[in-house]
Amino acid sequence: MIHIRTRQTSHFTVLANRLAQRAGSAVTVGVAAYILSLPDGAPITIAALCAHFAEGKKAIAEALRELEDEGWLERRIERGPRGRIITRTFAYDLPGAVPQEPTAPQEAAPEPSPEPAVPASPTPEGAAEATPEALGLLTRLHQRDHRLLLSEREITTLAPAVTEWLDRGAPPQEITAALTDSLPARFNRRPARLLAHRLTALRPPTRTAPPPQPDRPPVVPLQNCDGCDRAFRAERPGRCLSCRTPERSHLAA
Repeated sequence: MIHIRTRQTSHFTVLANRLAQRAGSAVTVGVAAYILSLPDGAPITIAALCAHFAEGKKAIAEALRELEDEGWLERRIERGPRGRIITRTFAYDLPGAVPQEPTAPQEAAPEPSPEPAVPASPTPEGAAEATPEALGLLTRLHQRDHRLLLSEREITTLAPAVTEWLDRGAPPQEITAALTDSLPARFNRRPARLLAHRLTALRPPTRTAPPPQPDRPPVVPLQNCDGCDRAFRAERPGRCLSCRTPERSHLAA
């Protein structure tokens, strides 16, 4: 093979060899290249991708799942205007890169929740429902360790366990510390598996509020006796009990 190269100054996309030469499905590489060529704000739902490619929903969903698992894509749940929960998708030209905040951020249009690539497992009976506080806590973990960039599916899966910690009385700071302290230097698997293990193994017992303390009588302040200068307890200055007795008053006179 001989390359015939042309210098391009616009309308081109740079792809890492790690992606372009990725072994496996050509659909996955093609979907990744197409997504990286799109401008910010473009929709990349399964329906939008199926409108561009000839492959069906199953192949596109599998390609998105592989890209998420390998870190090329990240779906993050955030709170949008008026408290609405929205999904933002981040496309990485290299997995593991820390996303940079734009200098002049614009409110992106909310992206519909993606169709599941694989059937979602049902929530176990009695498990806590995911709350916005739990979703937000998991979304912010990468601020403590940039390796903890979780996909939308991982956040949704872990959120019920975090909600259970919150229901047991654990404050958010304690949960964040339990998930991020003393992490290994290298991850041999997706960090979500490590987080799931910690949420199960370190789950705290249910904490009950301490019983209310009985009301204590007010403490009477100390006063210095105007007669003998001894300390005694009274609401206001004056003489102590000894100085107020007739015998002590007669002797003092």
